[in-house]
Amino acid sequence: MTFSADFGLLTPMWAGTAVAHASSDAAFAQAMLDVEAAWVSVLAGAGLTSGEDEEAVLAAANVELYDLESLAVRGQDGANALIPLLGDLRVEIAKNYDGVSAVHKGATSQDIIDSALMLVAARSGAIILADLMRSADALNVLAKAHRRQLCVARSLTQHALPMTFGLRVANWLSGIIEAGERLQRALESLPLQWGGAVGTLASLTDSLARNDDDAAASAQANVTVRDLVIDLATNLGLRSSIPWHTNRLPITQLAAALGDVIAASGHIANDVLMLSRPEIGEVSEPQAAGKGGSSAMPQKQNPVLSVLMRSAALSAPQHVGQLYLSAGAADDERPDGAWHAEWASLRELLRLAGGSVDKLAQLAEGLTVNPHTMVRNAALSGDLLVSERVMSHLAPIIAGGKKRIQELVRQSLTERRPLGELLRESIPQERFSTHELQRILDPQNYLGQADAFIDSVSDRLTDWKES
Repeated sequence: MTFSADFGLLTPMWAGTAVAHASSDAAFAQAMLDVEAAWVSVLAGAGLTSGEDEEAVLAAANVELYDLESLAVRGQDGANALIPLLGDLRVEIAKNYDGVSAVHKGATSQDIIDSALMLVAARSGAIILADLMRSADALNVLAKAHRRQLCVARSLTQHALPMTFGLRVANWLSGIIEAGERLQRALESLPLQWGGAVGTLASLTDSLARNDDDAAASAQANVTVRDLVIDLATNLGLRSSIPWHTNRLPITQLAAALGDVIAASGHIANDVLMLSRPEIGEVSEPQAAGKGGSSAMPQKQNPVLSVLMRSAALSAPQHVGQLYLSAGAADDERPDGAWHAEWASLRELLRLAGGSVDKLAQLAEGLTVNPHTMVRNAALSGDLLVSERVMSHLAPIIAGGKKRIQELVRQSLTERRPLGELLRESIPQERFSTHELQRILDPQNYLGQADAFIDSVSDRLTDWKES
């Protein structure tokens, strides 16, 4: 048993998720091997090394051949895990082959690590986007199903105005779409890092300029450094770019997008946690065997999906901040510590985002909505729920205007009498009929553009899915 492995016992937010596997130590080591192997393939394709060299490297580029715990420990000697991995890769190749000089040719450890992190981000990001889309589809169904379901909007924890639960869900969905679009843009622009020791690609350029033999000279005559870098980026599915070894904005842009995903999910979790309190009871999380139980109180059904999503929203900002801090502290042509500080925070953000959307998809697809409770809670405020409308409609025709209506509102609160009764006593029937007053006091008649906003968000989801 490998006791040093991190299985996520203290991080149930992402433990066991697909993104946890896609961003594991093994996944990162495999990504570094993938970059090294892809580079040899590019060189072989350009005639700068042999097909046999390529086959030997591809055979050795399997993470299962390497001791990850040993790599981690030995990585301290060079301040990164690529250095011992590269040594072990060469040893592994030499077991069945005389050696491949093309391995790591013209590259540096930062090229491999940064590019490998971009691969991990791309692979993890694809999982996150898929779960985001799944969540968005479920929220869209929920919004349309409850588009006319009256509930109370709350402002600063207090009853404010009537709205619909469908609109509340559409607002959740709007945040998910915006976060998804931003993450998609960030993932589509993940760049290859390839600059050599200080970002000049001097070693590779110099190597191509030498004419060691006729075969090499013939191959070099038909290829440029730029061609090779573009081919490598294409091979790895990354964007071709000039070296960004000290310009860390590709990292901060990705971090900000992941932070948006986590925040949008956290907002939904906060609402569900509040709405699922027994004294409110407007929604409840999906129930499943083994989920939400208490170790001491058997009657409890804890909203664990939302609890974990909220924990991610509380944890993520420090990691986003760390990546911005590292970007701002980057110095020289290889930052001394700022670069190293990025790795753990970037991976944790990927994991938190992956865990959040995994839980969100489960929540959105299984959320229980309690319409009767929503109506009951809205009725707690009675006619006061539409006092804004009362003010705009009746202030011009009631003696004393706005001041008188404010007095009636206070009287309604103090005496616990319906505002409608007090208004009826204060406004002559001939000036405003009881039927007209009831129409104004009906919260279903004061929902504004809720339907249109739901349709707008739904249309935006369609646009995102088709983009």
